[in-house]
Amino acid sequence: MSRKIYPDAASALAGITFDGMTVMSGGFGLCGIPENLIEALRDSGAKDLTVIGNNVGCDGHGMWRVLANNQIRKVLASYVGENKILESRYMSGEIEIEFNPQGTLAERIRAGGAGIPAFYTRTGYGTKVAEGKETRQFPNPDGTLDWYVMETGLTADISLVKAWKADTEGNLVYRKTARNFNPMIATAGRITIAEVEEIVQPGELDPDQIHTPGIFVQRLVKGGHYEKHIERLTTRPRPTAGENR
Repeated sequence: MSRKIYPDAASALAGITFDGMTVMSGGFGLCGIPENLIEALRDSGAKDLTVIGNNVGCDGHGMWRVLANNQIRKVLASYVGENKILESRYMSGEIEIEFNPQGTLAERIRAGGAGIPAFYTRTGYGTKVAEGKETRQFPNPDGTLDWYVMETGLTADISLVKAWKADTEGNLVYRKTARNFNPMIATAGRITIAEVEEIVQPGELDPDQIHTPGIFVQRLVKGGHYEKHIERLTTRPRPTAGENR
């Protein structure tokens, strides 16, 4: 058995959580979130957490459960809708939120994982996003100048990601839309734990389809009991006989 494989999410987190740590968690909305690892993070009791990710779950699901357990002190996110507790605690000053444009957040995480301390982007210049940050002009190809905002790379004590398949060496394959924030978050953690649906032997994954190399992954756990919850179900009535479709 690979030294990277742990029997369950709780044991994968055992001994590495602590108060005040920074956690990155993959997913977009509730798509591609490490459900079992999030539950284990809640059960760890670690508090005063800084959580980095696209969002903080939605009411009753995902990272919301850690938030509802009063474990989160600060959030760095792009989207915070669908979460009434987060809204309430932010408005009352109980929790700090650092808002990021979605592309900027993704690039900050990618930069952190690549060892890039900072970069410049036009996104957010002239808005509250740029307040307190260094700005600088750079030339365009036509010789004109545009203003850019300096953003810093992001890293974490622990990165939690969700993949479809892994081999025992930690090489990961994501499935469809779940390949969202997970690949860059996997590179940016001091310790990266991957929750997967299937674990195979080395050589069973197509090398050309590996999205995260195993060198970035320190711990693996096979998850289960996935809810596949839909954040906001939208349907339309089925047409009756004779109606145009």
